[in-house]
Amino acid sequence: MENADSKGTIVLVDDEDMVLTSLKSFLDLETDYEVITFNSVKKALDHIIHNEIDLVISDYLMPELDGIKFLAKVREIRPEVPRIILTGYADKENAIKAINEVGLFQYIEKPWDNDDILIIIRNGLEKQRLLKRLQEKMNEINKAHSDLLGLQNEILKAFV
Repeated sequence: MENADSKGTIVLVDDEDMVLTSLKSFLDLETDYEVITFNSVKKALDHIIHNEIDLVISDYLMPELDGIKFLAKVREIRPEVPRIILTGYADKENAIKAINEVGLFQYIEKPWDNDDILIIIRNGLEKQRLLKRLQEKMNEINKAHSDLLGLQNEILKAFV
């Protein structure tokens, strides 16, 4: 079984460079995750379209696009990737909206607690890993089922 700290790719999106630097530095020191930062939603979306990722953390209020709309686009591109919103506003209404609209994995308020954010990220990455394993197993089952149907048809042809 893989270690919970095994490498995963995290995309961080925030219009504040200080937030990106702080969170990236912390994760670089404490984990083996590959952390890719963007202060532009458009650049982040382009990266997500063209690269495999495991988790996305986005600020809520950004000039180009708010975090909920951004994470909705991420969901369209990579529905299996856990999405986390980070906000300085304790707005429970928007949290509920985000959870419902974009299938948000977690809602984190600024300033975040480092221990809490580590647990949230580990859980998100574990969810991603388990979903990948489930999909692989489902693909194996579907292939086996298809093979069995093919074999059944060959047997029927031989005896009919």
